[in-house]
Amino acid sequence: MRILPSGTTALLLEVDELDEVLGLFAALTADPPPGVVDVVPAARTLLVVTDPAVTTLTEVAERVRRTEPRPGALRAGDLVEIPVTYDGEDLEDIARLLGCDVTEVVRRHTDVEWTVAFCGFVPGFGYLTSKDWPDQVPRRSSPRTSVPAGSVGLAGEFSGVYPRASPGGWQLLGRTDLEMFDPTRDPAAVLRPGALIRFVEA
Repeated sequence: MRILPSGTTALLLEVDELDEVLGLFAALTADPPPGVVDVVPAARTLLVVTDPAVTTLTEVAERVRRTEPRPGALRAGDLVEIPVTYDGEDLEDIARLLGCDVTEVVRRHTDVEWTVAFCGFVPGFGYLTSKDWPDQVPRRSSPRTSVPAGSVGLAGEFSGVYPRASPGGWQLLGRTDLEMFDPTRDPAAVLRPGALIRFVEA
């Protein structure tokens, strides 16, 4: 693990793989070092934000080095069901890539429980992983200039839902009417790190 300063009040932890991110995220949020006010996971990094009135980056870095990751121990969150109409433009292409039919793609996607590993790209966009989802789906060779809000997609080992219309290269399975992000709501985002997600047919 590399520990780098990020400005004057945060550390950026660089690790080798997503499982290590999730293990450290679980450990640091369950038992945060004194003065740590936020931990933000990404695919291969964690941003550890501190309060300089309480601690120093050196103290936090020493504590982080002694932290044992908790593999498979993401914070338990309420299970969120996302209703999906499986009529995505790429559904048949996904089936072909996975060597099955469309019905089997939908069965696989709805049979497993997903976890929000981290968020990014745009507010409310969560990167969902599942230990029971064995497939890798490549991104589209040509990204779309605009993907409609509510589109449900696959890319690599991840599934996700576009919270608003935006460019995107994920393969589209279907769509949901669930509003994924509303800045006037508390919490604003449906998908937050550690939340458990189940996709169901609408």
